[in-house]
Amino acid sequence: MPRTTPSPDGLRFAFGTLTVFPVEVTRWDREAARGGMLCAPLAGLAVGAAAAAAGLLLLFLGAGSLLAAVATAAVPAVLTRGLHLDGLADTADGLGSGKPAEDALRIMKQSDIGPFGVLALVFVLFAQVAALAQAYDGSWAQGALAAVVSATAARLALTLAARAGVPAARPEGLGAAVAGVVPAGGALAVTAVVTAAGAAAGAFGGPYEAVRTALAVLGAVAVAEALLRHCVRRFGGVTGDVFGGVAETAATVSLVVLALG
Repeated sequence: MPRTTPSPDGLRFAFGTLTVFPVEVTRWDREAARGGMLCAPLAGLAVGAAAAAAGLLLLFLGAGSLLAAVATAAVPAVLTRGLHLDGLADTADGLGSGKPAEDALRIMKQSDIGPFGVLALVFVLFAQVAALAQAYDGSWAQGALAAVVSATAARLALTLAARAGVPAARPEGLGAAVAGVVPAGGALAVTAVVTAAGAAAGAFGGPYEAVRTALAVLGAVAVAEALLRHCVRRFGGVTGDVFGGVAETAATVSLVVLALG
């Protein structure tokens, strides 16, 4: 029976593949990948904390909420080498091409970015910055919480995208390495833990904030799941680009939910 609890190898896999933190990945087998994808929200928590720290530092130095929001949105891009944003753009180009799966996958593998990819990046980044600026306008604490929640929800979406039953579209690449490695029960357990943790963090702002934060996590993974299923139908499975697109979608949706109400 496969392990459903993270291990040191899993932690190294998560931080070594999902961030630029200097962590050496010592194992690349399916068990390490399983642990790594179960630990993905922890990598998101670290990325979100760094993003929040950048925004708070600028606010402390006298910058406005908009500049703080730009910095907060930029840090996750830097700490992931821009791979998730690149994946979002490539996924948008593949879906927008309207071509059969094989041709769409070929388009996604090209190094250039097409018009659908550019539009996806522009609107997603604008939405993230606008939502973060609104959160910082509410309070510094709200902005910091939004940064952490969005980054964690983005990596939770990766855990769910790597669950058993979701096939790989290609036999090679990071997508194939992690596709289907997480047991469904483990993915649901991690979702419950992250949602509960988000609600607990939001509870410092009162019961309404606790509910809204939990809804931000659940809304993020729900929309990411819809995108995932559409990609599986169109491409025959997931790729590394799809994982990136799913993560950025979840991050954006969580921020939008937190901006409502």
